[in-house]
Amino acid sequence: MSTIQNPIIPGMAPDPSIIRVGADYYIATSTFHWNPAVQIFHSTDLANWDLISHALTANEVDLRGTNTPAGIWAPHLSYDSQTQKFWLAYSHMQNMAGREFNSDSFAMSADRITGPWSKPIYLTSIGFDPALFHENGKHYAAILEWETRPGYQAPGHIVIAEVDLTQGGIIGEWHRVTTGFTTRGCAEAPQIYKNDGFYYLLIAAGGTGYAHDIEIGRSEKIFGPYTPNPTGEPIITSSPQHLFSLGDPDAGHFERYNPRALMQKAGHGSLVHTQTDEWYVAHLMSRPLPGQPLNPLGRETALQKMHWTKAGWLEMADGSNLAKMTVAGMTGQSVTQNSANQDITEDFSQPTYSAQFMTPYRPQDSAWVNTTENPGHLRIHGHNSFFSQVNPAIMATRATSLDYTVQTQLAFHPDHYSETAGLGLYYDSNNWLYAYLGLADTEDRTVLRVLQAKLAERLTNTCTTVTIPADAADLRIRYQNGYAQIAYRLAATDTWQPLGDSYDVRYLSDEGVNGAPGEIGGFTGLFNFIGAVDAHQLKSYADFSAYTVRNH
Repeated sequence: MSTIQNPIIPGMAPDPSIIRVGADYYIATSTFHWNPAVQIFHSTDLANWDLISHALTANEVDLRGTNTPAGIWAPHLSYDSQTQKFWLAYSHMQNMAGREFNSDSFAMSADRITGPWSKPIYLTSIGFDPALFHENGKHYAAILEWETRPGYQAPGHIVIAEVDLTQGGIIGEWHRVTTGFTTRGCAEAPQIYKNDGFYYLLIAAGGTGYAHDIEIGRSEKIFGPYTPNPTGEPIITSSPQHLFSLGDPDAGHFERYNPRALMQKAGHGSLVHTQTDEWYVAHLMSRPLPGQPLNPLGRETALQKMHWTKAGWLEMADGSNLAKMTVAGMTGQSVTQNSANQDITEDFSQPTYSAQFMTPYRPQDSAWVNTTENPGHLRIHGHNSFFSQVNPAIMATRATSLDYTVQTQLAFHPDHYSETAGLGLYYDSNNWLYAYLGLADTEDRTVLRVLQAKLAERLTNTCTTVTIPADAADLRIRYQNGYAQIAYRLAATDTWQPLGDSYDVRYLSDEGVNGAPGEIGGFTGLFNFIGAVDAHQLKSYADFSAYTVRNH
């Protein structure tokens, strides 16, 4: 029996939904304001996971103008064995102002996990985090009904209804089944399973922060009533101490941060039954900076081994409810977990580039990013400032380690001071670090400079300026535990030169951006990016001939 190290999917991979079809395992995760939307990963051993596709690739959603942390939330994968179709349910969170949380939920189907997927079928706008359950030709949806009435239990009820997956909508009415199975409150992300004659409802609760958890209840009928787990506590969490927080609609619960724990925020999970007759839960987790309640990598995907008790309740294999960094693999399998598959080497020599590249807000379109105009290069046509939530020209990959180097090689010929191109770190439109080639203020030469955004404030470093004689350079960022050192060289044979002092970028984390006191400001994570800006005539472009990420 092998040992699996968590996280199984490092970097931004929150709200994992896991299924098995035959000997193949699939996980779908949230993507929020990033395109293409909904990451889908594949594994045959539960330890090694590869990104194989995205589900929303045909402009099914418009994410321009999306505020952090809205966008595409909590995709749910399911497989209908009767029709042999894959199903994906998801929410498009469009507005969170005034705690209204306006979200439309949809379902899509496909004959293959890699698609093509059907056009989205509208389900409801009652809340968010929909999940589908298929039984005997019928289909059911479970979802959080978002509560807006003063004085009522927030954030609302978990509700279940039969749904029409042909025409869309629900059949009959929503059945309110629970506001949570413990005293932690903030129930969300419901998922239905059936085992040994019972329907089991797995939910997330405790808020999206350090008290996050997974809870369970069961019923003899799909619409309930559901009996809570008799322990009265979560079945998986990073914070197992008893907590009473009913009525708190959501909170970071920073008082539950444990500086000695490698894993924080364990919660929002889904259950899978292996071909070896074993049970696992995939769930989200976070890894903070040492000694600080800041999580730059966002919410990652972890795995816990489970079993059923004699009384028919699901619990962790060791009988506790504290999520672990290592778990036992499937019986009879000897697995080597390959951490090197998180490194990225891209020379843009092929017509298609790595599927790891994602774009904030706007879709990837060959009109602004391609490998055809200058073969062997990724050409990025400049567009909006990176403060924009509409058309920033950014190609980014998830940061997957707290210690890594990202590097690129680019050529760029600016002819106006508002044209730039370079390498950087990115969380959202309000928060990023950018080392760029652009014109000097005197407009007589190309220089290398640094621009930073912190909580929507523009921070310009005019003291650190280097002349780039041939309009081409290699750029590198070494990221270590929240600090970034930028370096450059003019030729591959040159020695790397530091560009000023290191930058404190600890704020590029879920807790460091945009949040109200006591709440988490973001749900995504740190990205590395190459990109270009043109606020002149939209005619400039940059050619990138290499992009690498090395995790140390």
